[in-house]
Amino acid sequence: MKRYRAGTLLLASVLLLAQALAAAELRVPHLNFTDQRLGNGLRVIIAPDHTAPVFAISVTYNVGSHSERPGRTGFAHLFEHMMFQGSKNVGKGEHMILIENNGGDMNGTTNEDRTNYFEMLPKNQLDLALFLESDRMRSLAVNLANLNNQRNAVQEERRLGIDNQPYGKAYLEIDNLAYDNFAYKHSVIGSMADLNAATVSDVQDFFRIYYAPNNAVLTLVGDLDPAEALESVKKYFGDIPSQPAPPRPDLTEPEHYGQRRETMMDPLARLPMVLMAFHTPPGNTADNYALQVLASILSTGESSRLYQHLVKEKQLATSVEVQADARTGDSLFYLLAMPRPGVKPEEVEQAIEDEIAAIKKDGVTDAEMEKARAQFRRQQIQERQSDLFTAIRIGEYAVKFNDPDLINTIFDKFNAVTAAQVKEVAEKYLIPPQQAVVIDLPAQQETTAASR
Repeated sequence: MKRYRAGTLLLASVLLLAQALAAAELRVPHLNFTDQRLGNGLRVIIAPDHTAPVFAISVTYNVGSHSERPGRTGFAHLFEHMMFQGSKNVGKGEHMILIENNGGDMNGTTNEDRTNYFEMLPKNQLDLALFLESDRMRSLAVNLANLNNQRNAVQEERRLGIDNQPYGKAYLEIDNLAYDNFAYKHSVIGSMADLNAATVSDVQDFFRIYYAPNNAVLTLVGDLDPAEALESVKKYFGDIPSQPAPPRPDLTEPEHYGQRRETMMDPLARLPMVLMAFHTPPGNTADNYALQVLASILSTGESSRLYQHLVKEKQLATSVEVQADARTGDSLFYLLAMPRPGVKPEEVEQAIEDEIAAIKKDGVTDAEMEKARAQFRRQQIQERQSDLFTAIRIGEYAVKFNDPDLINTIFDKFNAVTAAQVKEVAEKYLIPPQQAVVIDLPAQQETTAASR
């Protein structure tokens, strides 16, 4: 009997150890960082990572297209280009040459809620990165020649990426249709008319208001000593004067009372497209995380619900995509499907509505929840492998949600979502009054003598 009890205790211990090891494997490694402000308001976050002799820097400004006013759209994205046109001590285009000649890489991006600029360099080039970023924050060359040059560049980017691309205008129209609040209703790239109307005075004011140290977060991740790196940041940025706090955009979305629909005729499209969007809560909220889980269950991978049912079983669509965005204000839950040739868009739209109805009625399975968690964990681990992605994410979390530690807690928040919560958010938010639908149809092509 004693031998039997000893065996039972040993088995129980092994099972407990296995559970503990399994639980440990579910964790994304914790990232330590320092978080301080300089006297001029610049927030400085430094995360040491000694796995390779490199570092990444990301300067994230609290300005996006949501900061723009009617008649002056596209300014945030315009500055993403202007910031590489030279400053007091850096010549036009020299920023990129210096970074690349020293073995680095760099870029900038703009979205609705923030604009960031980032570089990746060998560890011995910290002074170069800080000098370049501080010089353009302090003394960007905002003049008519640079404005005209980059205004033309942005307009060409719009022609190439949106106006002359199939479905390009539909992607802009879904936000225009879904939102009433101007902050999110207009596009990040802006309108041609607004870009043409921009004056040097307009863009100088925009730079003064939003590109100040007290409206930015500087993040360093890599093979650095935090104390030494902070002293270097103070050396280059400490004397840049702060500015009055920029106005905070009103992101309040008025109440909606019914479904919104629009059909577009697209001369560049060869097949129809069905595009839907539902209003959802801001990012970094429990309901937004539950909607992210739902988006993963619906469309991530070929085993997802929509791919299995619409693409493989019913053969109604050639592709399906779902995205739950996470803005600082009212966000959107997007669904996109490309009908198979010969299938009417309304058939695909009804099939999507049927899938949403099934989730509202029966919820999702435990297996689907586990798969969504595993996919999110893989994504988190992959992104943490890069100092650059880590720096970008920390800066974005600090600016958007005032929570840089989200880099450590986001997996727990996603992992804590239950199947019951997923069913609840589908019932609460995926409803007609919160829905906008854009159907993009191929326009009839005129047959000309030349084309014959």
